[in-house]
Amino acid sequence: MNVLITGYKGFIGKNLSLFLREKGHNVLGYDKDNTVDELPGLVSKSDFVIHLAGINRPLEAEEFFDGNVNLTKAVGDACLKSGNKPPLVYASSVQAVLDNLYGQSKKQAEDYLFSLYRERGYPVYVYRFYNVFGKWCRPSYNSVIGTFCYNVAHGLPITVNEKAGPIDFVYIDDVCKSLVHTLEGDKKGCGEILYAEPHYTETLGDIVKALNRYRDFPKTLFLDEQKGFYKDLYSTYLSYCDDIEVDLLSHCDSSGSFTEIFKSDSGQISVNVGHPGITKGNHYHHSKHEKYVVLKGKCLIRLRKVGTSEVREIAADGDHLKIVDIVPGYVHSITTLGKEDSITLMWANEVFDKENPDTYFEEV
Repeated sequence: MNVLITGYKGFIGKNLSLFLREKGHNVLGYDKDNTVDELPGLVSKSDFVIHLAGINRPLEAEEFFDGNVNLTKAVGDACLKSGNKPPLVYASSVQAVLDNLYGQSKKQAEDYLFSLYRERGYPVYVYRFYNVFGKWCRPSYNSVIGTFCYNVAHGLPITVNEKAGPIDFVYIDDVCKSLVHTLEGDKKGCGEILYAEPHYTETLGDIVKALNRYRDFPKTLFLDEQKGFYKDLYSTYLSYCDDIEVDLLSHCDSSGSFTEIFKSDSGQISVNVGHPGITKGNHYHHSKHEKYVVLKGKCLIRLRKVGTSEVREIAADGDHLKIVDIVPGYVHSITTLGKEDSITLMWANEVFDKENPDTYFEEV
């Protein structure tokens, strides 16, 4: 399908173009370097038109209506006059209900398109987008999250009104998925106001606190919970980071090394390197639970329930990956066999606390 995107070089346009091409569609583009006179020719080649272009940060107030209302009318007129009459999707804003120039211009553009639907039966779909955030959004332009992510990632100051109320946001991927669904789906919502979902309601104060935690990751190795809004926020933050390398501290001795990698509310992940013939561990935990995966080399894991004499031995090696549970209340050890170092990935269900390590030494 040939899909014309107006504003295809913008934040939403760049992301949507990728989504459409991944689905096998051909993208035609219209942007600031095109003229209105080119619209009829582009529309005549299109099976679907997605009108994203608009003005939200003009130098003069009248640009709101020229860029949002007049351009929308030009797109609509080109669609009406084309022989193929492609369905038209319009990117409006939740601000269309507000009494400001931007909102008024968006509402007028909506009204024009709905008149095409009512009076001419033309297939139009109007999306009122919440504040859209995600990768490639220009900072200091039209996205507070884009600005905050950029500034925090680059050590620049940000200003937050702690008394400001919550704001509704929608993630760029969900916007693109909604638009693709309208293009490929059952065409429900024709002539209606639509919303890309899910959307999130968050305060700027909470967002800044999360961004500061992301900034501090190289020092803390702590990963926030990756779900919902904050999963998308972390992905967005990373897209503004230039420094994407974190040097890890390895605790080395004659037995090998131990390196913490990630910490979270779900525990921590570490890597243990063992030299040939070396045994590590020989301790037990009351509540701490661990999982071992030997990634390289050969190891013998030995476990014995505290207070008993029976020892269970489990062989593990990098050629046959397996997870071995280290059960609370079991003395355990891991010995590197053979002539090469072993590398073992270790997960613990809690972050190590040197004040309360829950580690008691005893020979297996």
